[in-house]
Formats: sequence, C-alpha cells, structure tokens
Amino acid sequence: MNIIIPMAGRGSRLRPHTLTIPKPLIPVAGKPMVQRLVEDILKMCSEPVENIGFIIGDFGEEVEKHLLGVAKELGAKGHIFYQDKPLGTAHAIMCAKPLLDDKIVIAFADTLFKANFSIDTAKDGVIYVQKVEDPSAFGVVKLDEAGYITDFVEKPQTFVSDLAIIGIYFIKNGTDIKDEMQYLLDNNITEKGEFQLTNALENLRQKGYKFSTGEVEEWLDCGNKDATVYTNQRVLEIKKEEFSEGENLQSNNSVIIQPCFIGKNVVLENSIVGPHVSIGDNTKIVNSILKNTIVQNETTICCQVLKNSMIGNHVKLGGSSKELSLGDYSVI
Repeated sequence: MNIIIPMAGRGSRLRPHTLTIPKPLIPVAGKPMVQRLVEDILKMCSEPVENIGFIIGDFGEEVEKHLLGVAKELGAKGHIFYQDKPLGTAHAIMCAKPLLDDKIVIAFADTLFKANFSIDTAKDGVIYVQKVEDPSAFGVVKLDEAGYITDFVEKPQTFVSDLAIIGIYFIKNGTDIKDEMQYLLDNNITEKGEFQLTNALENLRQKGYKFSTGEVEEWLDCGNKDATVYTNQRVLEIKKEEFSEGENLQSNNSVIIQPCFIGKNVVLENSIVGPHVSIGDNTKIVNSILKNTIVQNETTICCQVLKNSMIGNHVKLGGSSKELSLGDYSVI
C-alpha cells in the first residue's frame, strides 16, 4: 500500500506562519501536522505501507529532508514530488504518478482526524466523511439505500447531503484512478479551471466502482489560526498519554495545567501554562499566563497574558496582549 500526501498549497489563510515554513509543517501538539496525519493513517492501515509520497511546492532542501525523515521513521520509503502550478486536486495527485499503483490512500495535509477502525481493503474504494451542519462549504456525497455513493456534489447551495468529504480516500486499484485523472488532463476537463479528483472518482463510479463511506469520529481542520489552535487543543486532549514534562525543563515558581506539550530545554519563570498549550524547544516564558496557545521554538515571552494565540519561531514578545498570531522572527 502507498500513501499520497498532496501539500503544495501556499497556506495563505494561516499567514504569517506560512511565510517561512509550509503549513503542513506547522506543529500541532509538538509534531508537524503532516506527521500526525501520516501516523493516524498508518494506524488505520491493515496492510504494510511501502511508500509515502509528499507532493510539495518549492519548499527547500531542509523541508524535503524533514519529510523523507518522517517516512523513514514510520518504516516507509519517502518520495518527493513537485506541483509547480495550483491546477487542482487531480493534477496534484498525478504529480505522484509513479506511486499510483495497487492500493493507495490519498490524504490532504491540512486536516487531522480521530477514528477507531481499519481500512477495509476488500472494498473498491472508501471516501472518508463527517456530518456537518452547513454542507454548502464542502464537497459532499449522496448515498443509496445500501450505503454506496451515488453522487459527488461540490459545495451544494441547496441541501443534498450533510456528509462532507474530509480529504482522505482509499482506492483499491491506484492504476484505475490514475487512468481517470490522466483522461481529465488529456481532455482538459476542469471545474472552475482546476482538475478535480471527484470528477475522476465519479467516472470510476459510472464504470462500476462501488464507493463506500467511512465516517470519522472527529474532523480537525488546520486551515487558519483559530482552527489550528483548536486542533492543538483537541490533539492534546485525545492523545494526552503521549505528553510528559519536557526534557531538561527548568521551572521556577511556575505551574503547568495539563494537558500541555512542553518541548526540550524550556524555561518557565513565575508563569502559569495551560491548559491546552504547546511550547517548542529552547523557549522561555517569564511572568506570563498562557492558555490555549501554540508557541514554537527559540522564542522568549515576557509579561504576557495570552489565550487563543499562535506564536512563531525566534519571536521576542513583551508588553501586554491577549490574542495574537505572530510569525517567525517577530519582535514586539
């Protein structure tokens, strides 16, 4: 089985944090979100995963090295593919054409999820969904009485279904979906100027593929600052057994209210941290109160009361603020 991770988007809704690193490498509870995504998918796979393909933009050698390391750490061979132009989901996946063979999982890197089941590899395909209150903002699926998908509808303006596609797909035969996406590219079949995976899936359905749905317990978005901070909160709660006090933590007259993630060589002085706070390596918090906040590496925060905030790497923050979204190397 192979895993394909399209992640070439610019992450403009998460700026300024994505000005210096790609969105899938933003840490959530101490790990890059793409790493958490792959780990969760591997837990769902009932067969060994041989290859993981990351489809990226011009992210630089350091990012590529990090991604290959993630795959290796998880026991798979990593591959880097490039999408030079944002031409849609099918175009992105086709950039990883060499891995589109046999059983594949496609997972878009700006979403995390909570699920408690294994992928049924005997099925033609599984589209992972969650019920939502406002389907008009999502792609949704319609089902027949037997539970098979009868239609894919993109952002319906009138109600047709509340089962939103979360961006994770299992396909039993990668060659089949590859052929359908190639057909879209060869014949310039687009939706609003982009080549869409759902069109290829619909073509397969019309040729006899029976697509089922897999409903996840919880769908966690990382599209913007507030969503990412909330996702950090939920991951800290769901996976709280993972977290312990950071290595070489120096805590003076300070309190940590769990669940929290504390990185290496963190210094806390006269501060209250938590709940739902993630602090990166080599960061110092002085005379401050932090709640529901992500702080990255090599940052110093002094005399702050922060909640619902994201603070980047190498930031120096003093003064008085309540809610912030500061990118790397900021000084306030």
